[in-house]
Amino acid sequence: MTRTDGYVLDNRQTEAAEHFSAFAALFDPTTFRHLEALGAGSGWRCWEVGAGGPSVVSWLAKKVGPTGRVVATDSDTSRLARSALPRVEVRVHRLGAQDPPGEGFDLVHARLALVHVTDRKRALRSMADSLRPGGRLLVEDVDPALQPLLCPDEYGPEQQLANRLRQGFRKLLADRGTDLPSGRTLPRLLREVGLTRVQADAYFPIASPACAALESATMRQIRDQLVTAGLATDQDIQRHLMNVTSGALDLTTPPMISAWGRKR
Repeated sequence: MTRTDGYVLDNRQTEAAEHFSAFAALFDPTTFRHLEALGAGSGWRCWEVGAGGPSVVSWLAKKVGPTGRVVATDSDTSRLARSALPRVEVRVHRLGAQDPPGEGFDLVHARLALVHVTDRKRALRSMADSLRPGGRLLVEDVDPALQPLLCPDEYGPEQQLANRLRQGFRKLLADRGTDLPSGRTLPRLLREVGLTRVQADAYFPIASPACAALESATMRQIRDQLVTAGLATDQDIQRHLMNVTSGALDLTTPPMISAWGRKR
């Protein structure tokens, strides 16, 4: 999920590295489990869509080995370019607005890549069309409407503040035209673009240190925007950051829904 033209979380901010690290700690194990189950291995040609940071790209590069290839795309490739990984081709690419960066892929993976795409079905069809017959597509998206709270156990003022600030974050996204992802729709959309053997599951972390690290980085990234928009005071945010650091909050994220299928 990377974009810098008006998007709330700018990859050029100093907190972006912390954000990517926390996000990888939370969700990479689930992503890697699915990629393993789909058979990613030696000699495979893979397209990593909306790669953002290098963690999944690095994992795929090791899996495909010297005879394989990984194409990593994003609208902002600054963090990928610094990695200079072997067997990885990095390209600037806007999903849904440009043709795929190749065809005949054994695997296409996209995590939080659909959030800025107006026509999700068109984007998914583009990814599906780039697969070889029998190729696999794995798409992962959160679903904030299924679980919109930062603190599901809202038993005190600290938790109430946390949830109010999370609502402010979502309003910032909505005001900028960001279409909050709905992971629940992915299985249906994969079937609609012609994939078979479609399945899905969800991962819902809670009370993980990585949840706290992600929240701290995110809140520092959007602090000025929340204050400017009148959604919070600087004192609110400082108090919340102290609460997060204390470890007393059981923080969570929206559920990450993973859906996968095969091309006929």
